[in-house]
Amino acid sequence: MAAGLALNNVSFQAAMLTGPALAGLIIARWDFAAAYAVQAVAIGVSMLTVLRLPVIKPEGALTADGRRRAERGGWLIVLRRPALWGVMATDLSATLLAMPIALFPLVNEIRFDGDPQTLGLFLSAVAVGGISAGLLSATVTRWPRAGVVQLTAAGVWGLALAGFGLPGPLWLALGCLAVAGAADTVSVITRSTLIQLETPDAYRGRVSSVEHVIGVAGPELGNFRGGLLASATSATFSLVAGGLSATLAIAAVAATNRTLRAYRTPPAVAQPPAPAVTDAVKAVGPP
Repeated sequence: MAAGLALNNVSFQAAMLTGPALAGLIIARWDFAAAYAVQAVAIGVSMLTVLRLPVIKPEGALTADGRRRAERGGWLIVLRRPALWGVMATDLSATLLAMPIALFPLVNEIRFDGDPQTLGLFLSAVAVGGISAGLLSATVTRWPRAGVVQLTAAGVWGLALAGFGLPGPLWLALGCLAVAGAADTVSVITRSTLIQLETPDAYRGRVSSVEHVIGVAGPELGNFRGGLLASATSATFSLVAGGLSATLAIAAVAATNRTLRAYRTPPAVAQPPAPAVTDAVKAVGPP
């Protein structure tokens, strides 16, 4: 489970890193219409691949007439399971209090003379850190203490962004962003793994929807919070205060959620090997 989610995250990070660069090359060589046309073709290809996926029927209780019963209460099952609300509260603390993307142009303008190449390096540094952590994720996904790993990675994310907010040379700022990107990838992989393993199959769609809402709304609200605080104070204060407050909030989740701290990933169950063709023919019998 963790290895598969790690590969999924690496593909996402690679797309975020190479997609804008490819779009820039297409626009420079042709025009915006060509870039949109390539995007439309890519979406069409992805839709065709989804249609070719096999049908996977969910497990769960059946009604008296044999139909699959629709379970209710995605939010309730999250709140009733400490491991689930713990990982989601950790992710929300990290993104809501320490999301830095909206402040990149302001930091670049104040500290690096508004150089557009430097601004591009900010996002690239986050992506490079994320891809590096994803490619080396096997060293993390084998650790059974998924809750401790996620809490630690989220805390490192907050501290790294606080370091990015402090005045310093460009190499130090990019290094902090790379560390933040790597920590974010580790946190996302362990969080997603824990949620998938802890959620009953009948509730998986609803709990995944809750996770998606938090994953989308948290960063957007975090960017709004960062910009609002920076407009009232400064970019440095917003980044440093946000990173430190996120780390403190994550520490509070760790202190109050013993289940998450003690959580261990269940051992993998070996699947029986597929029967050989000859065995299958023997089992069926002669035609």
